[in-house]
Formats: sequence, structure tokens, C-alpha cells
Amino acid sequence: EFLKDPDKFQKLGGKMPCGVLLVGPPGTGKTLLAKAVAGEAKVPFFTISGSDFVEMFVGVGASRVRDMFDQAKKQAPCIIFIDEIDAVGRHRGAGLGGGHDEREQTLNQLLVEMDGFEGKEGIIVVAATNRPDVLDPALLRPGRFDRQVVVSLPDVKGREQILKVHMQKVPVSADTNPSIIARGTPGFSGADLANLVNEAALFAARENKKSVEMVDFEQAKDKIMMGAERRSMVMSDAEKKLTAFHESGHAIVGLYMPEHDPVYKVTIIPRGRALGVTMFLPEADRYSYSKRRLECQLAALFGGRCAEELIFGADAVTTGASNDIERATEIARNMVTKWGLSDAMGPLTYGEEQGEVFLGRSMTQRHEVSDETNKQIDIEVRKIIDNAYHTAKAVLTEHNDQLHIMADTLMKYETIDDVQIKEIMQGKVPSAPAGWNDR
Repeated sequence: EFLKDPDKFQKLGGKMPCGVLLVGPPGTGKTLLAKAVAGEAKVPFFTISGSDFVEMFVGVGASRVRDMFDQAKKQAPCIIFIDEIDAVGRHRGAGLGGGHDEREQTLNQLLVEMDGFEGKEGIIVVAATNRPDVLDPALLRPGRFDRQVVVSLPDVKGREQILKVHMQKVPVSADTNPSIIARGTPGFSGADLANLVNEAALFAARENKKSVEMVDFEQAKDKIMMGAERRSMVMSDAEKKLTAFHESGHAIVGLYMPEHDPVYKVTIIPRGRALGVTMFLPEADRYSYSKRRLECQLAALFGGRCAEELIFGADAVTTGASNDIERATEIARNMVTKWGLSDAMGPLTYGEEQGEVFLGRSMTQRHEVSDETNKQIDIEVRKIIDNAYHTAKAVLTEHNDQLHIMADTLMKYETIDDVQIKEIMQGKVPSAPAGWNDR
């Protein structure tokens, strides 16, 4: 509207915004949004990537900025789109050594050009980045990038609309329901959803189907979320049994936790880099976590390790839980140092974010935490971890019979979903999973 009818805004003495910064995680459609703006505004659209300014010859970057704005002024009103602006717009004074930095010269030229505009020139700069934290503050001030538009991950309604767009390009069967797929893909970006539809089409093509069915979308979702199946990997029966108890431990602890996402699928077929996977799927998009939910999550992470210890003994525990332990330690440390969820340490943040020197942070970073406090933090982290471990162990000791039934079911079928899991929890004999054949 600014570009189509600038007089409407200038009548009241308002200035047209000079720059719009699109901020958001990768794959959310920032570049696509800029293309859509160009199409709607019906004005010339110049596009360049941030890395195109950086060259091996001194002065070329600044010269390119000048040339680009000269061309834009001749074509005004118009839009200049700079993709991945963090390549050229990082904090100044971030390079090692006192020498002249070519990138800084390019950035300075960009700052001068952007604030050298007059309202009537009608050039709008649209830039995209997924790293707004490393941009120079001078670039973000009003008069340069006046507007910051956050392009976040789509919610359930957004995912459904995106899936419908991508499904128009492939023949889908009548039973395919985009709203069910959208509910089952929380945290997916637009690019992930495009990939999901593509993977589903490839699965259907392999089976020589005429159209893409719901089962193909399920397979594609499993591949993206849990990694590709590695059926060629040969596991001994002993390893299979251990993996079955490990994954059953995760599932059962998760099921008995008061605040935990439901179990979606458990498999002992090696996927990606894991020997087995227990997949929990949130019922809705979640934007914050309570202390109780995090404690439940920690207990479920230790379910695998505890199951190994209970069934095979403390000396027989394996390295299979290394990733679980890593994730649990990270959550526990964040609870103490970032989120203020420790009673002993109080609602404080301990330690600054460690930014790399090259990302435009001062080389001399002070640590505001004493040795005594660090020691106390370690004690608190250990306490949270120990509590989670004991919770998981208590749950598995109490429900040992269900642990054995689930592990035996996994040994038989290799993969079970929420239907079999519900049957196990109700004490019924689990049925065969859909599409299972005795290979």
C-alpha cells in the first residue's frame, strides 16, 4: 500500500518506512514473503544476497552497494531485497586484529545509503535473516530498518494451509486429511512441510500407487522426525532385546508422568543414528514449559537407562543412553542457570551467553559468576538429575510387568504405535500393527 499509493500517507506528514527486516528461523518463508510483496506491489524488484557484497578485492562490496542504490533510484518506486543480510550486517569491531575489515566498509556504505533516502524517493529495502542477534545496532535503528516482521514457525492452522498448497501439486487420495497431518507435525516449518509432501509422493511412487495416501504421509513423517530406517543394519538378539527394554522404558515412564506428551510410536528398527526411537508427539503447539513438565520430560529421558539397569543389572548398562543424558543435563542446567527454576539458586540468570568473537562480540567477556556459585550450580543440576532418575526408576519398578509386555511386543513386531500401547496399558494382548506382515 505504501508503494501503490504513497500520497495517501504523505498527506498527513507520515514518512514511508525505509526498511523492513524479516526475522525468523530457517524454512519459514522469508524469501517467499519478499517475492509475494514484489508481486503485489507491482513495482521493480531488485534482489541480492548478503554474501554477494563480500569480495576478495578491497572496496568492491561498498562499490556494489552504491551501484545497486543508484540503479534503484532510477527505477523508484521499487523494492531492494537483501537475502541473508547477516553476511554483511554483523556487528562492527568483531574481526581479530586491528586491520581494516572489508565487510565493515560495505556495512558503512549500506548504512549511509539507507539513511540517505528522502521520503519521496520511494525505495524500500527488505532484508531477511535468521540471526538478528548478530546484526549491528546501527542497522536496526528507526530510519534504517523501521519495521521488524517476525516470520515464525506456522501454527496448526498455518500448517494445514501450507499442506493444502503443496498437495495441489501431487495427486492425493480421498482419505488424505491435511488437518490430521497438520496436528501431527508441530514445530514443522514451511520447508519441512514441502519436504513431507515430496517424501510422501516418493513413497507412493515406490509402491506404484496412482495417488498419495495417508499411510504414505505417515511414513514420510516418521522418516523426517525419526530418521530413515536402516533395515540393512544387523543387530544381534541380545542387542535387540536391550534396545526393546530401553525404548519401552522411555515410553512407560512418559505414559505415567502427569504432564508429558503422549507416545506416538516406539520402534527398535535402527533409524538415523539411533538403534531405536520412542516418539512423543505434542497434542498442541507449545510456547512455554512449566517446571513440572520439564521434570516429567527429564524422568522420561532417563526411562531407557533405568530400564537397562533394572532388567540387566547396573554393570550391563550401555552407551545407548548417551544422547538422553546429554539432553537431560542441558535441560537441568538451563533450569538452574537460565529459567530460574531452582529454589536454591533463585530466579537469576547465571553466566552470559557465550557469543563467538567472530559473531561480533567483545573479545573480553567478563564472567559474573564466582567459583563458589559455579559449585552450587553443579550441585543443583545434579540434584535435579538425581530426582528425575529416581522418579523413572520408581515408575518402572512399579510397572515392571508392563515393561516386559511392551519389550516382548517390540521384539515381535519391531514397531508399535499408540493403538498397541493403549492395549498394553489396559492389560490386553496387543494386536498386530497396521500393515504388519511376518517377514
